[in-house]
Amino acid sequence: MPADASAGRPQGWTTLAELRGLSLAAWSRGQLLRELLDPSGVYPRRRSLKRPTAATLRSDYAAASAWAAELFAAVGPFSLETTEVGRTTVGANQLPAAAVFASADDEIAFVGKTKEAARFVELGEGLAAQHASFRGWALKRPLKLLELGSDALTAGRVALWLQDHPEPGIYVRQLSLPGVHTKFIENHRKVIGELAAELRADPPLPADAAEDEGLPEVAAVPGSLLGQAAERTPASRFAARHGFLHPPELVRFRALDPGLPLLGKARDLTVTAEAFSTLSLPVQRVIVTENLVNFLALPERPDTLAIYGGGYGFSSLRDAAWLRNSEVLYWGDLDTHGFRILDQLRAVHPHVVSVLMDEATLLAHRDAWGSEPSPSKAVLSRLTAGESALYDRLRNDAFATAVRLEQELIRWDWALRRLGG
Repeated sequence: MPADASAGRPQGWTTLAELRGLSLAAWSRGQLLRELLDPSGVYPRRRSLKRPTAATLRSDYAAASAWAAELFAAVGPFSLETTEVGRTTVGANQLPAAAVFASADDEIAFVGKTKEAARFVELGEGLAAQHASFRGWALKRPLKLLELGSDALTAGRVALWLQDHPEPGIYVRQLSLPGVHTKFIENHRKVIGELAAELRADPPLPADAAEDEGLPEVAAVPGSLLGQAAERTPASRFAARHGFLHPPELVRFRALDPGLPLLGKARDLTVTAEAFSTLSLPVQRVIVTENLVNFLALPERPDTLAIYGGGYGFSSLRDAAWLRNSEVLYWGDLDTHGFRILDQLRAVHPHVVSVLMDEATLLAHRDAWGSEPSPSKAVLSRLTAGESALYDRLRNDAFATAVRLEQELIRWDWALRRLGG
C-alpha cells in the first residue's frame, strides 16, 4: 500500500501505540524480565493485529494506508507478518497481520527498557551467586528487584545471616553486618522475610506478611491481633518471626482518683504490659481513650483510672484480668475504624461500654466532620444493636461519604456531660 496517506485511523485497528501498550503491559507484569532469567519458549512471540477489512479498503483506503504505513515504518524491534486483503474488490493489498518479536530482548528494546533489563539480569545473577534459592525470588518479584537495586543484595545477606542464626536472641540494633542498620531493616522487612522464606522453601506467607504494603494494622492481623502481645506491629512481628528481641509493649495510665495508691505521688505512669497485668488496682471504673489530650484532660473522679489506648490491638490489656471487675468505658473516634477497635477490645473484655460513639454525638458535631481515608467494610459481631446500626450507616455512607468525627473535635462540655464529669 502507499506509505503517504494521512487520514485518521478508525478505532479498532491495532496502532503502533497500542502494540507498544501490549508490550508495556507484559513488562509491568514482570513477564519480559522473567524471560531473561528463565526463558519459557514463547519466543518468537507473535502479537496479532486488528486490521482493516476489504470493505474498509474500498470505503476509506487513505486511512487504512496510513495505518499500515506507520507499522511498516516501525519494523526493526519486530518483524511483520502480512496478509493479502481486497484482491477481488480494490486489488490485492498486503496488510500487517501480526508483529513478531524474535526474542525478549527485542520486545524490551521496543518499550525502551534495555538499560533496566540489563540491570535486572545483573542483580538477579548477584542474588543467585549469594544462594541459588534467591533466583526463585527474583523470578517472583522481578520489578521489586529492579526497584530495590543493590539493596536487594544487602537484604540477601541479612536473610543468609538469619539462616545461620535462627534464634539470634538480640535486638535488631545489635545486628552487626556491613551496610546493615536498624533503618535498613525497618525499610526492607518484607523483602528480607521473603528471601528468608526462599531459603527455607516455605509456602507463601499468610496475610500478616503484608506488613510493609501500606495496609492498616487491622488488615494485617485480623482477629488474631488480640491474642499476640509480641506481634502487634510490623517491627514486633518481624522480631518474633526471626527470633529477635523486641522492646516490651507499654501501657500508660492515669489515676483520676488522687487517693488511689500507685507509686508515691505519681498519678501518670507508664509500665510494661506484663507489669500492668499484675497491678490489680482497686478501681470501679476505667476509661480508655485514644486521644492523648483527652487522656490528660479527664477530670478527677473517685475510684477511676484512665488508660491511653493504642489503636488496633489490645494485647496490652489482654492479661489484665483485674479489669474484668471494673466498669470499662471506651471512647474512640466516631468512624468505622473506631467501631472496629471497639469490637476488638470486646474480644478481650466483653463488658466494655462505648461512650460518645453514638448518632446524637455525631449529628451534634456536623461542623467538625472529616473524611476517613480507608473506611472499614468488615462485619463486626461484638457491637450492640445501636452501635451496629450506626456502624452500618457509616460504612454505607448514609450521612455523607466516609464520615469521620475525631474524638478530639467533640466539644468538651458535651463530652463531660456524657462521661458524667
